[in-house]
Amino acid sequence: MIAPENPPGFVVRTEAQKAAWDNGFRLERGVDGGWLRYGSTTAPGSVWIAGAGPGGLWFFSLDHSGVAAEIVSGDQSTASGPGIATFVFKNIGELHSALGRVYRLAVSLPDAPLARFQAETVALPRTTEAERLLIQRIGQDVFRDALMQYWQGRCPLTGITDEALLRASHIVPWSECTDQQRLDVHNGLLLSALWDAAFDRGLVSFADDGSPLASPTLTDLARAALGLETVPPLIGLRNEHRTNLARHRSRYGFG
Repeated sequence: MIAPENPPGFVVRTEAQKAAWDNGFRLERGVDGGWLRYGSTTAPGSVWIAGAGPGGLWFFSLDHSGVAAEIVSGDQSTASGPGIATFVFKNIGELHSALGRVYRLAVSLPDAPLARFQAETVALPRTTEAERLLIQRIGQDVFRDALMQYWQGRCPLTGITDEALLRASHIVPWSECTDQQRLDVHNGLLLSALWDAAFDRGLVSFADDGSPLASPTLTDLARAALGLETVPPLIGLRNEHRTNLARHRSRYGFG
């Protein structure tokens, strides 16, 4: 396999810096063995970028274990990198896409939303019902922001990207969760308003492979409005999603 340029030349440095900067990694943390290291003030972890010279391959490594388990862009490299997972891309466009996905995952996976929620509520009282409702509203806003990042601002079923029509749907209800579960993006789906209403009331659910399931009580008109005959399955479900969806199916009697 072609090795990274060491030390990185002007073109590699310039393109790598632009890719990192454009996708939220704006802290330069030095060079190590041809790898340019970057961080972010808002996303945990570091990323490393290397190139094989003008017009050559791009190498990308990261140290966030949760993101590494989720990322699907690019091909796993046979070469080792400074992080826990290393990927190779054919061109700078693929590198940009991967960096964007990594950033969105890093700010949406459980540790980051929970830390934000705790920071925003640590000094707030929780004595009265009004105070507890304020805490809940903050948590729901943080959860929605995290789901918007995780699902890339798009309902995976309908393709709708209008924010006003998107809902942050808990799979296991807020009332039955710890704070960690409430802020976990694997306990949520970003759905269009109609799908959210149907899911929240147990009129639809999802199988482990993402296929939509419909309650027998759902009317033909509602089925047509939801597009149940043509809607694609949920793509990209993790085992954590499946565990929570099993609880949802059990709650509403899906066999």
